[in-house]
Amino acid sequence: MVGTPTRLAIVLAGLHRVNRGAETAFESVGREIAKTSGWEVTLFGSGPVRNNEPYEFVHVPCVPRERFERRPRMPMFRSPEAWEELSFVRRLRKSYSSLQFDATLTCSYAFCNWFLRAWGPRASRPAHVFVTQNGDWPCFRKNSEFRWFGCDGLICTNPEFYERHRTSYPCSLIPNGVDPTLFRPDGTRDRAILGIPAGVPVVLIVSALIPSKRVLAGIEAASKVAGIHLVVAGNGPLRDEVDRIGNQLLGTRFHRMSLPREQMPSVYRCADALLHMSVDEPSANAYIEALATGLPIITHDREVTRWTLGTTSYLTDTLQPNRVADCIRAALEEPKGSRTSERMERVSSKFTWSHIASQYCDAILAAVAAKSGNVSSLSGAR
Repeated sequence: MVGTPTRLAIVLAGLHRVNRGAETAFESVGREIAKTSGWEVTLFGSGPVRNNEPYEFVHVPCVPRERFERRPRMPMFRSPEAWEELSFVRRLRKSYSSLQFDATLTCSYAFCNWFLRAWGPRASRPAHVFVTQNGDWPCFRKNSEFRWFGCDGLICTNPEFYERHRTSYPCSLIPNGVDPTLFRPDGTRDRAILGIPAGVPVVLIVSALIPSKRVLAGIEAASKVAGIHLVVAGNGPLRDEVDRIGNQLLGTRFHRMSLPREQMPSVYRCADALLHMSVDEPSANAYIEALATGLPIITHDREVTRWTLGTTSYLTDTLQPNRVADCIRAALEEPKGSRTSERMERVSSKFTWSHIASQYCDAILAAVAAKSGNVSSLSGAR
């Protein structure tokens, strides 16, 4: 019925608890959709309730992935994240009802995806939308537990994923974004608060400390550039090795910190360039946050980074440390602020959360309409 709100559940264990890319994206998208007429949004996560959010939040306890870092790896439990997700879903059953929602959204496979597609009476199960925040591997792998993946709509966070899956699933191409009122060139940039020396060139890595992000390779490349200070903002299973290699190669020019989300805009403003070493990043929030702050970015040259960054950044083969070091030098030699407006313009035209949330609304409504067999309902809830 026209005028009836579309009820959306966004489900991810780390919501309101951790500062990672997927959690940031889902909280930002949920916030913008909740402010849109005709929508009711509920987030399910393991963090605390926050005041003044436009969406509803339901706290669901879980065991943090750090507690599982020494657990055995096996099918369905291939990582600490899988163990954490199972502990979350076991408790989710007590607070989630499929009858209360028209659509569900997650980026977590396998247990969240299975639960949201299977829990509750078959006829009343909400349309399920899956987002490739952590990669598209569940969508095409057919062995082991991956054979049971399914969704009513697939949001692809980059064009490689979209081209790979557009004939297999109802797909939408939607990147991640940024709030340019928070991430901007002007504002607090007090290095002393962060323990970063004044008057020295600072290269920033914002990343989870896991193998695929190649932070250790970034430290090696940065160590080849004389006089710079490297700041790694992140946490994860490789934290001890990152600290060891950083201190070994850079000494007092290496700083690692794990900060709350609200401090990250200041961290970007304290830096002179962003370094991101992943060769297969689905859609890094760090790219867009650095762009919005006006920073030059050094990252791997591939279709996704060209599509995201255009000509605003320094794209190279990050498997070659000397080439990365050359790009760091070039970025630091760039006249301060000379390309800030170009980078901010790219963000404002393509990557604001309000713009991206509108695209999410379209994709979710399409999945709801397709599942109900009522395509005309696409015009009802916007």
